[in-house]
Amino acid sequence: MFGKGQNIIQILEQFAPKTLAYPEDKIGLQIGTLNKKIKRVMLTLDVLEDVVDEAIEKEVDLIISHHAIIYKPIKSLRTDLPTGRLYEKIIKNNIAVYVAHTNLDVTKNGVNDVLAQKIGIINPEVLEPSHIQKLKKIVVFVPESHQQQIIDALSNNGAGWIGNYSHCTFNVSGIGTFMPHEGTNPYIGEQGKLEKVKEVRVETIVPEINLTQAIQAMLKAHPYEEVAYDIYPLDLQSKKEGIGRIGKLEDTMSLKEYAEFVKKQLQVDGIRIIGDLNKKIRKVAVVGGDGNSFVSKAAFRGADVLVTGDIYYHVAHEALAQGLSIIDAGHYIEKHVLGGLEEYLTKEFLDRGLKTEVIISEVDTNPFQFL
Repeated sequence: MFGKGQNIIQILEQFAPKTLAYPEDKIGLQIGTLNKKIKRVMLTLDVLEDVVDEAIEKEVDLIISHHAIIYKPIKSLRTDLPTGRLYEKIIKNNIAVYVAHTNLDVTKNGVNDVLAQKIGIINPEVLEPSHIQKLKKIVVFVPESHQQQIIDALSNNGAGWIGNYSHCTFNVSGIGTFMPHEGTNPYIGEQGKLEKVKEVRVETIVPEINLTQAIQAMLKAHPYEEVAYDIYPLDLQSKKEGIGRIGKLEDTMSLKEYAEFVKKQLQVDGIRIIGDLNKKIRKVAVVGGDGNSFVSKAAFRGADVLVTGDIYYHVAHEALAQGLSIIDAGHYIEKHVLGGLEEYLTKEFLDRGLKTEVIISEVDTNPFQFL
């Protein structure tokens, strides 16, 4: 079967929760409806007319874009102008447009993690934290026969992670008691009879943003019609999340050598370099998209160079004054997140028995060319 629009977005938001987006960011459903079946999803950085034409040709029901199609108030909707014509074409062809912007930048395995991996940063840390996730503890009581199913359900839905270790749980065996009454349909036992069952107390931790998802998965995997479980607040915090990444390269190289490496890894036709080409580079910061607000933070954190997608003229002077080199590889480097997102959605759809197809737009939306 094909997934419904709301279910498709729920799966997407497990990867890039809306709670991670910056305030006032233009995210979420911007055009169309999710109250329909989705046969084909197309991923893109930008929603341009060529992209929409491609979506129409390929019978796409939902476009998921990194950049907003509506990013300022609409004062008029004239179909004789390019923007109005674009909106008209989308609506007439019943295409929904959903945007995941800074939440996709911030999230684990999102834009900045992908870029950090590609440009050789080892064990990257968050450059500028924007979210500190609170942790909860889930405790659930389950018959021994379903212990592993519950552990897997929790661990595959955002719970049970400590650092880079997954499936972290603690299990204690005991005896559970219950008496089914009229109107019940017990998995074990009979109405009016006290039952004593060997059960296991399974407990684990979960970031608050994953709590609902983890509970839903646990309830689905549990054999009982009435599940006994507890949620405890913890005076702990999970790792910080935010924009940008920073870390060290495996080997020191000159700015010129590193710029050539970045150009090759990010598959760009040209880059702008700010700084002494002979400068030694070891500690690197990266910010996908507009990096102007992160120059001082990168310099303060001791970065030798900031790799980013947009730097203004005067900000470049500020960076030099702070001893920070810049590699401006263009905003379009964010395209590299689309491959991982496609893999995630495809796997999640298959795991749920959904026939919804995921494709990446073949349209190059980069407006810049190099001579």
